[in-house]
Amino acid sequence: MKRSSIGRRAWAAGAMLLALIAQAAAESSSLPLSRLKLLPGFQVELFARVPNARQMALGKTMLFVGSMRAGKVYAIPLQGPRTLQVIADKLDMPVGVAFRDGDLYVSAVSRILRLSNIEAHVNRPPRPVVVSEAYPADAHHGWKFIAFGPDGKLYVPVGAPCNICEPDPDRFATITRLDVASGKIEVVARGVRNSVGFDWHPKSGELWFTDNGRDWLGDDAPPDELNRVSQPGQHFGYPYCHGGTIVDPELARSRRCAEFVPPVQNLGAHVASLGMRFYTGKAFPERYRNAVFIAEHGSWNRSSKSGYRVSVVRLQDNRAVSHEPFISGWQRNESAWGRPADVLVMPDGSLLVSDDQAGAIYRITYRGQR
Repeated sequence: MKRSSIGRRAWAAGAMLLALIAQAAAESSSLPLSRLKLLPGFQVELFARVPNARQMALGKTMLFVGSMRAGKVYAIPLQGPRTLQVIADKLDMPVGVAFRDGDLYVSAVSRILRLSNIEAHVNRPPRPVVVSEAYPADAHHGWKFIAFGPDGKLYVPVGAPCNICEPDPDRFATITRLDVASGKIEVVARGVRNSVGFDWHPKSGELWFTDNGRDWLGDDAPPDELNRVSQPGQHFGYPYCHGGTIVDPELARSRRCAEFVPPVQNLGAHVASLGMRFYTGKAFPERYRNAVFIAEHGSWNRSSKSGYRVSVVRLQDNRAVSHEPFISGWQRNESAWGRPADVLVMPDGSLLVSDDQAGAIYRITYRGQR
């Protein structure tokens, strides 16, 4: 399923051209924030303009933002003017960013890179150091959301190199964890088609993640998923079972859905659930404490668009008790002006939302009665 190097370069060039066109269109006009629909008491404002903004990571003095098509990594000061600074360039889909002990880690498809002591050198960034280059170079689902877990390991997903296939189960459709000191890689979860967002439960410390369902089984199937890893090595169904109950018509053969870990919550079909975080702040009402906020990037091949919103899943005893829209309005009449890509809880309890299509980061605050 690997692309040739020529094919990958052509694909990347075409994708970058489309991104630049979209970026220019977005930057040529003001953002229609008044179209966004929030729940009562919540407000939205523009935090910063960031071309093709994807995953966000919080440093001590900076917000770091990865990109997919732009090939750049950005830094934004948390205090004073939010002047955008490019700290890495010409990378291969550097979607993922993770900050730890003063260093910034960046995913670039097959490589994990490190920018050492970055906040002290934002104006003259260091050359990226290769931490690992052991990951597959496949461009299909090759971009990677990354984050450090409570165990100090860097968690790195590896998507399936296809829509539906049976790839090497030790290399693809997994979530791994990387010891950045030794370079050792372990598989934490299998049967994960393409996770582009995960976080750890604030109380149990368990890993939770979103997973994008396969294509071409119709407009309304299969669903994206919100999953929980209760022990390392669990299998979450791909490519044999989707959404906990849908047996794959092409590959299931004699496999049954009962063999695999079911989702905690099925999400919308084709909504492209990406970044997710537990709400650990105190600025939102009590009902949102430890709830899961999810950036739904939006469908690309559904006959009518779905997603293009931020949703929230509220939990009780590790069970989902509700799943509802939190912010919508990026899409109207089958036309979308923005696509949420990640969410991030700030120290003051506000919520940041990145938007790679509009080239923006929004800040959500609560001003209503508690």
